[in-house]
Amino acid sequence: MMSVLEYANDVNKSVAEILKKCEEFDIPVSNEDDLLSEDDIVILDNANYDDMDEIVEEIIENKNIKIDDSVSKQKLKKKQDIKPSKKDFQQKKKEMYKNKTKLMTNTTNDNVVLYKENMTIGELANALGVNSSELVKKLFSLGIMATINNAISFENAEILVLEYNKELKREETLDVTNFEEYEIIDKEEDLVKRPPVVTVMGHVDHGKTTLLDAIRKTDVASGEAGGITQAISAYQVKVKDDYITFIDTPGHAAFTEMRARGASITDIVIIIVAADDGIMPQTEEVIDHAKAANVPIIVAINKIDKPEANVERVLTQLTEHGLTPESWGGDTIVNEISAKTGKGIDELLDSILLVAEMNEYKANPNRYAVGTVVESRLDKHLGPIVTVLVQNGTLRLGDPVVVGHAYGKIRTLKDDKGLNLTSTKLSQPVEITGINEVPKAGDKFMAFESEKEARSIGLKRQEMAKQKDMTPSKSVTLEDLFNKIQEGKKEINVIIKADVNGSSEAVKNSLEKLDVEGVRVNVIRSSVGAIKESDIVLAKASNAIIIGFNVRPDSKLKDYAKEQGVEIRLYNIIYKAVEEMEAAMKGMLEPIYEEQVTGAAEVRKLFKFSKVGTIAGSYVTDGIIKRDSKARIIRDGVVIYDGNINSIQREKDSVKEVKKGLECGITIENYNDIRENDVIEAYEMVEIKR
Repeated sequence: MMSVLEYANDVNKSVAEILKKCEEFDIPVSNEDDLLSEDDIVILDNANYDDMDEIVEEIIENKNIKIDDSVSKQKLKKKQDIKPSKKDFQQKKKEMYKNKTKLMTNTTNDNVVLYKENMTIGELANALGVNSSELVKKLFSLGIMATINNAISFENAEILVLEYNKELKREETLDVTNFEEYEIIDKEEDLVKRPPVVTVMGHVDHGKTTLLDAIRKTDVASGEAGGITQAISAYQVKVKDDYITFIDTPGHAAFTEMRARGASITDIVIIIVAADDGIMPQTEEVIDHAKAANVPIIVAINKIDKPEANVERVLTQLTEHGLTPESWGGDTIVNEISAKTGKGIDELLDSILLVAEMNEYKANPNRYAVGTVVESRLDKHLGPIVTVLVQNGTLRLGDPVVVGHAYGKIRTLKDDKGLNLTSTKLSQPVEITGINEVPKAGDKFMAFESEKEARSIGLKRQEMAKQKDMTPSKSVTLEDLFNKIQEGKKEINVIIKADVNGSSEAVKNSLEKLDVEGVRVNVIRSSVGAIKESDIVLAKASNAIIIGFNVRPDSKLKDYAKEQGVEIRLYNIIYKAVEEMEAAMKGMLEPIYEEQVTGAAEVRKLFKFSKVGTIAGSYVTDGIIKRDSKARIIRDGVVIYDGNINSIQREKDSVKEVKKGLECGITIENYNDIRENDVIEAYEMVEIKR
């Protein structure tokens, strides 16, 4: 909060001007000492921001600047046809603030039971509000013998919870601070249809930009855009009575980088292939990345207007890459288009709407917004400007938000045409200002009811980010594969790189045949050549292991993989790769042990007893001799026996260990043929971390 005078000084305006604005927006202040609330400040900030256009126009008039505005007037006329006047927007904003209601908070409801790691039956009973013995009986009827202090698995707990008409959710998925993993639960009656979000990807010269321009022109022709230039890299177009949101990413690498940060913004991927070029190496990478994202794929065969176009060849290549067209009996929708002439564009848009209808994309407009950052930049006048995609809920002017680990309050809200908004629609990309830092593309955002809550969560997330930076990231490794399977993982993603095609196919076929208790290996990329940075990016995003067959990454690439937490396994024998993968899936991966010599003792005198056997009176010459160590007897430099130490005596006492420079009596398990001057070398087998 701040006084009217403080605010006037802050925005470089007079108190009288601010009081006049306050009167216009029904803000209850009458003098310079009255306090403005945070909501009042947001309203005034937006009003002052909108006055900038008028100031620019006034400067142009005063300076008598002469310009050829014939084209500008035509654009302005089109703009005025669809752009609401400033007065209309101010009125809308005024009404929005006056009638602003609370939305549904993004917190768990009473019908959800939280499952904690190693939760006991007694703890589950308390969470359900029932007697522990009741749950023990129910488990017994399922053939599970347990007591109230026994831990219960998530799967068994879920069966019990369903009997009480409740939902079981893992605790980490309902921690609002970690909202990347946060699971929002909407009732079916609250959900409404939302526009699909589409990403177009393809080889650099195959016409992605031309296609997106053609789609925008279709939208202009419909009267929706009225000739206004696209302001941000994500936009909505109207198709018949529906909307489609397009995300214009710089390429598949950026798309996968966003996935690596947990951002799943795309519902449908369009892969564009030129009919005259066919599938190129970059197209193959795009196909791998799109498949790894596990979203519907539509193929657009572009440039069919060119004389050298060969559609049949492209269809054959698509089939070779696992994308069999519907016309050939497969399930991949393929559209033949010419982005240059516009042929087939309408049919492509119809295909997108068909896939959207089949998948029933829905969201709840009556809750506080959640979504993802598409792009961001720092403006020297306005501060951080962020393009976000609203994936669920409604974002409004003045809403407190947390974006990545930045936070703030929405001060301006603009659509993809640069028009001011008071609130958003579902799946709508918008440009916002008002947060305290520039977030990264792919960061998630969430709106909250109060600024206090948003600030608290933002600060917690900043602390979490610092700790995360200090801790190396980690993907799936063969060592922890069994644990992942036990936690419910049913698919192991693998990338195969080999020296020749025959090897890559052989490794792929062998791994895909593995099936351990319903868990299978999913090869998301199999190709020939050296391991590249793009392979590591894909592995990071897909939580995959890279298997190299007769290929070796250089030290720079190894360091990058280590930094990204991606495991690279190198082999030159196929069965060894398959054997290790199967053993890892069964939790039976053999550990690697290394011998570690702990000490040595010289035998100086022998003592023989019928009950005990031979006791070697020894002097410890190096290190420590431990009672539970292994030992070898060395005579004249040759190992004559390898076994275990049975006991160590010092004077009349039995001891656990004897250090260098001390005398002791040593017996060797199952061996009595010890001689004077023999050396007893003690050693341990230490497990080496893989």
